[in-house]
Amino acid sequence: MAIDPRPVTIIMVEDDEGHARLIEKNIRRAGVNNEIIPFTSGNGALTYLFGEDGSGEVSAHRHLLILLDLNLPDTTGVAILEKVKANQHTKRTPVVVLTTTDDEREIQRCYDLGANVYITKPVDYDGFANAIRQLGLFFSVMQVPETA
Repeated sequence: MAIDPRPVTIIMVEDDEGHARLIEKNIRRAGVNNEIIPFTSGNGALTYLFGEDGSGEVSAHRHLLILLDLNLPDTTGVAILEKVKANQHTKRTPVVVLTTTDDEREIQRCYDLGANVYITKPVDYDGFANAIRQLGLFFSVMQVPETA
């Protein structure tokens, strides 16, 4: 299988501006220079991912990685995860859940729905920054599978 040279675009769905800045800063600090497209609402991210017609065809040839908060003002991250993994054009898109929710049932539900990684945001700044740095290192070695 040939490695596709197109870069991966990171879609960050995070309504907390402070968390979004911290995530981006630490991804950059880990040496990841991929484009990051931020969304503060789930519906905005869904429109980007699935297009105006909702088919998802717009993302068929995009190389994306989704960073997904579960607690959003307009929809739930779980609902977004379900839609991404159920759509033929986006189902192989890696999804990293990045949230303050550490409920075991919620974590299991996300993995059952197809989340690739689930990271609980530590409440303290240093713990959070460290988790994001590790995530950045993960991105730097990750290969996104080609979509068929």
